[in-house]
Amino acid sequence: MLIAEIVKIYDEVDGIYGYRRMTLNLNHRLGKNFNHKRIYRLMKLASLQSVIRRKKKRYVKSAPQQVAENLLNRTFSADRLNQKWLTDVTEFKYGNSQKAYLSAIFDLYDNSIVAYILGHSNNNDLVFNNLDLALSSNPGASPMLHSDRGFQYTSYGFKRKLDEAQMTQSMSRVGKCIDNGPMEAFWGTLKCEKYYLHKYHTYEELTNAINEYINFYNTKRLQKRLNGLTPMEFRALSV
Repeated sequence: MLIAEIVKIYDEVDGIYGYRRMTLNLNHRLGKNFNHKRIYRLMKLASLQSVIRRKKKRYVKSAPQQVAENLLNRTFSADRLNQKWLTDVTEFKYGNSQKAYLSAIFDLYDNSIVAYILGHSNNNDLVFNNLDLALSSNPGASPMLHSDRGFQYTSYGFKRKLDEAQMTQSMSRVGKCIDNGPMEAFWGTLKCEKYYLHKYHTYEELTNAINEYINFYNTKRLQKRLNGLTPMEFRALSV
């Protein structure tokens, strides 16, 4: 029975799917072409709705050492792997309002998370090590890297690392988070589909949750923009 399969998928992902994503996953799993309106009606009948909640991101002003032009200019598409990367840092809380920071790099070709690092401090090491990890995982890559104007990205040290890797630097305009839209959207997805749904008492619990979600996002979460494939499935077609 179709509604039983809907409930099964809903439970597997802790209720994070709305009717559109449920339709995509049902069609992929069953090899069918169900209309999203039908799935909406069935989910409503079963009292199933996405549990996603949203929070606003907080921004911290910084005094830049050097800045780059907005070369990406909101062209959020790429013709090949490792052509355009986005990056950013976001904050999480655990325990008694203790803070952790996640730096990630996002490939615009397949919407994959190329590399990420969670740390206790929002500092240069967090961002620099994230870049090193992304480059070591993709030998020979020299993409454009777009970011906001956070202090790590405007530092001379970061610019030197990009120059050494023969990478082009691009930065959002002041106060224009939309210039890094897909990266911001990923943070929203991660927090809504995982972080906001649970409480994390320890750094280890938070780390495990983030590792689990990013693996799910890269390898199991189907995306309509990728022709109904996961980022890793889409990437495999290009290798």
